[in-house]
Amino acid sequence: MNTQFVVGESSSSSNLSYDVFLSFRGEDTRKNFTGHLYFRLCQVGVNTFIDDEELRKGDVISNKLDKAIEQSRIAIVVFSKNYASSSWCLDELVKILDCKERLNQVVLPIFYDVDPSQVRRQTGSFDKALKKHKERLVGAERMEKWKAALTEAADLSGWDLRNVADGHESRFIESILKQVLQLVNQTPLDVAYHPVGVDYHVRDIELVLQSGCEHEVRMVGINGVGGIGKTTLAKAIYNRIFQQFSSCCLLSNVRSETEAFGIVKLQEKLLNQILKTKDVKVRSVAEGVNLIKERLGSKKVLIILDDVDHMNQLEALTRERSWFGSGSLIVITTRDEHLLCRLRENERYKAKLLNGNEAMQLFSLHAFNSPFPQHDYVNLAKDIIKYSGGLPLALVTLGSHLQGRSVEEWRYEFKKLREIPHCDIQKILQLSFDGLDDNTQSVFLDIAFAFHGFHKDKVTEALNACGFYSESAIATLFQRHLLQRSGSYLVMHDLVRDMGREIVRKQSPGDPGKRSRLFKPQEVRDVLQGNKGSKKVEILVVERQALKGVKLSTEAFRKMINLRVLKIDDLHISGDFELLSKELRWLSWKGCPLKCIPSNFPAEKLVVLNMEGSDVQDFGLNLQYCRNLKRLDLSDCKRLRRTPNFKGSRSLERLVLGNCSSLKEIHPSIGNLDRLTGLKLNGCEKITDLPSSICQLKSLRFLDIKDCSSLQTLPVDIGDMQRLKYLFASGTGIRELPGSVEMLGNLINLEIGGLYLEAKRRFSQTRVRPVVSLSSKFISILHLPYCGFSEGDVPRNIESLSNLRDLDLSGNNFLYLPFDFSKLPLLACLFLNDCENLQTLPSISNLEYLHTLELWNCQKLVNITGLDNLPSIQTIDMINCTSLQNPLNEGFFSAHALSTPSREHQKYEPSLQIECNEIPDWCSNKVTAPSICLTMPTVHNNKFLGMVLWFVCRLCDVHEQEHFVVTVVHKKSSGFPWIWPFDRPDSHGEVSCIYYLSSANDTPFKGLNIKGGEQITVKNETDRDIVKKIGIHLLYLDQHGNVASLPGVVDHSYTPYPQRLSAGHINSNNISNEILQVRSVAVDINEQTSENVLCTMENVFHKNRPWTWIYQMISIPLKCLFGKCFSG
Repeated sequence: MNTQFVVGESSSSSNLSYDVFLSFRGEDTRKNFTGHLYFRLCQVGVNTFIDDEELRKGDVISNKLDKAIEQSRIAIVVFSKNYASSSWCLDELVKILDCKERLNQVVLPIFYDVDPSQVRRQTGSFDKALKKHKERLVGAERMEKWKAALTEAADLSGWDLRNVADGHESRFIESILKQVLQLVNQTPLDVAYHPVGVDYHVRDIELVLQSGCEHEVRMVGINGVGGIGKTTLAKAIYNRIFQQFSSCCLLSNVRSETEAFGIVKLQEKLLNQILKTKDVKVRSVAEGVNLIKERLGSKKVLIILDDVDHMNQLEALTRERSWFGSGSLIVITTRDEHLLCRLRENERYKAKLLNGNEAMQLFSLHAFNSPFPQHDYVNLAKDIIKYSGGLPLALVTLGSHLQGRSVEEWRYEFKKLREIPHCDIQKILQLSFDGLDDNTQSVFLDIAFAFHGFHKDKVTEALNACGFYSESAIATLFQRHLLQRSGSYLVMHDLVRDMGREIVRKQSPGDPGKRSRLFKPQEVRDVLQGNKGSKKVEILVVERQALKGVKLSTEAFRKMINLRVLKIDDLHISGDFELLSKELRWLSWKGCPLKCIPSNFPAEKLVVLNMEGSDVQDFGLNLQYCRNLKRLDLSDCKRLRRTPNFKGSRSLERLVLGNCSSLKEIHPSIGNLDRLTGLKLNGCEKITDLPSSICQLKSLRFLDIKDCSSLQTLPVDIGDMQRLKYLFASGTGIRELPGSVEMLGNLINLEIGGLYLEAKRRFSQTRVRPVVSLSSKFISILHLPYCGFSEGDVPRNIESLSNLRDLDLSGNNFLYLPFDFSKLPLLACLFLNDCENLQTLPSISNLEYLHTLELWNCQKLVNITGLDNLPSIQTIDMINCTSLQNPLNEGFFSAHALSTPSREHQKYEPSLQIECNEIPDWCSNKVTAPSICLTMPTVHNNKFLGMVLWFVCRLCDVHEQEHFVVTVVHKKSSGFPWIWPFDRPDSHGEVSCIYYLSSANDTPFKGLNIKGGEQITVKNETDRDIVKKIGIHLLYLDQHGNVASLPGVVDHSYTPYPQRLSAGHINSNNISNEILQVRSVAVDINEQTSENVLCTMENVFHKNRPWTWIYQMISIPLKCLFGKCFSG
């Protein structure tokens, strides 16, 4: 049989009426071969459909036969010499292959005294039969379907009587019977009562399966947090393809089965299921391995190992692909991604959470037996959906738990859930926690209580200070899906975090003071005000404002002698600070009301001290005794006048003093901080100079003095800081850079420039002495805006900065740029805004990574060359370039349609803004109106690539920060609105906003294949009369690989809103009720889309728009979500 995995809709065995459908030519084989085959199939209990001659009357296949084919698991096609002479047989074959594609029906071709090549090529008797059909004036389209079906069926692996059992019919029939019984005896698995969202994720995995070689042994590993639906996915995959294997085996709950019975029993179960016996006995793991290799090596098998939690399970059951026959598939589900390290990268699939629509549907099906919630429950349902975070386990559990209860009961139960997780959810999620070692469990709980949402570096710093091996623990938590990355920050799924907090609550359910970690405001208040703390408390978190106005004594902390992490932001505490725990490693006391840090503050083991936004005037604390302090944050301490003496503080690595507006001096001892890597002084507007000792900071990599407006100079020897990588010095009073700046050989980011004047809402130039040259070959970001540079002032060796990615020379005075962009191959961002004297640019052709080009207010710029060859471009802003002719020709978009953007930016669509009030002639579909309706052209052999949307907008009356929204709607029931907020360009006239929407990008088209004859409508959804003209330029790839533009048909009579009715035609109460009804249904279509739909509806009465418009507007998203048609 063909082993290529087939993608199609799954058919549950419960929906099928027959095991086998027999397709044959009656006059050839009814009374011999097919009759005998039918008898044997019935004899062994295979439910087989064989037609009656009475059904074959007329020229069209009967409805009964049509239904019988669809209701059969297997179709056996008996090709004989006269098979093709029957139009009935040929129509049956077309229908059978359609069911193979759509329903995953198994097709078994049998060649009875006929050569398969005659069927495949339609020669011999098949050629003669088809010619006779043609003479009978059978339509050409029907003939083509027959020929294609014959070819496809003959290409399937099947049986040729001449090559099996030496032509003996009886033995031939027994071979067929054996194969059929193997298929029939395999039954589908029960996937889920409501398998919402499953098909979408199964298709992702099937694409992976189809991409590989059909003869190799494939493995697929599905990993994810507990309750996300890994087992459901594995079962759904099984049901899609199990009929393509000689034997199948599902080993459920491998984790618990191993714990209860051992791996040997699992090996026995695998062998017995695959070999269809009960006789195999395994005495040891080693013996089991040998038996698997010996007995299964020639079999094409499907094996699912569900909930694997240890590598030894995989070693004993499926260690090597060579243990199994060609075409086999092994599916593994696990919570631990590390267990899949031996699989290829494309064989590892991370199970995804449900999106908002899927989550609402799944929850509602279990709570209401309906795909959407009842009216009175809508808001509560949305709260529970948000709480569940798309986790199927939670949605199913809570939906079933709340079914049939009143609204008041729902409110009570939800309130309870926020305090104590549902026991079934807790049990499943805690399995992952229980499998961790002590170190990793502690790290998990610390993050769940104190460091959720923190930067990874800050978390590891704090946890290492507490004595944990945080790096390895965090890596394990990632692999077990108990922790996730959001950029550089660490986050947990809310239910996973709550699981950890529940574990700690159970340490002492009735006495919070005896738990290891505290965070709930009421419990913290009770413990602190009642002095109920104990030595068991290690972490205490007081959320800001939680104890506002409450004054506490340090006595409240006396018993917490093992407290190591303390967050008391905005809390007012007085007393003897020596009573605080001497084990403190991490302290956050933002908004501290103390004027001076007490000298007896227990800081011996403190590693992180954050007092951002405090009232501290004099630090007070002797840093000599803070030998372990690595990070000190005193930013936004507006009253701080001087820094502490840093003598003896050898461990300090990060010093943050940003926006300390009263700070005038930096203590010279700062030069003693040998390990200091980062120093932030930004916004310290009273600092006039930096101590020369700062140049002794040999480890310093990051120096931020941005917006130190009184700072006039940099230390002469700043070039001695050889490890300095980032220097931010824009917005200072510095007029001249020391010559030693050129010695900063490791510099990556240099920013120097003018002051931002808030009153004028623009930058002012600060005349800076030119930087003659820059020696660092590592510079990737160079910002020199508003420095008053002319052509000769630009650093002369800028072309040698081969790693430069971001260049900002805005607001300077040069007429041209004295360097060649081709020498900067990695350049991604180029900013030349406000260069009012700039007349010409070097060619920007071949900057393959350039994605942002800003040139606004370059009023003398007349020409730009190379725009057509920017494959990664995403943003171009040329507003108020009044001397520049429209540089965007048709070739620009054709080139972009063919380009392959860099991976980092390929998910974004180009957004262009230029000073232009006309849509160019090459844009073939355009109107002078705020909306357009376009019928797509019907084309053959051309592939739709995308479209250019060109808007001419009048923005002089639009507020500076306002957006306007344009909706692109694919006029089809399966379509979905695409809503894009356009940022307001900085212009006071008519400008052009241009967007390219690629069909390859999921964002605008949602994977829809827009076909000829279908409609696209584009309209402005804002109240203001902003859009004046709209153009749509359609791009196609022709059969020669060239980009072609084809015109559609513009409906010039189209208006998005019918003529407004008088107020008397509309009942405001009815409209309000209708809006409430829609709110109860359209709960979460697409967050942006639903908000736009509902907000627009709520303004309907004020706009006097008629009823029909309401339904027209919401019909597409509602149909897309619920498959229902709403009519007015």
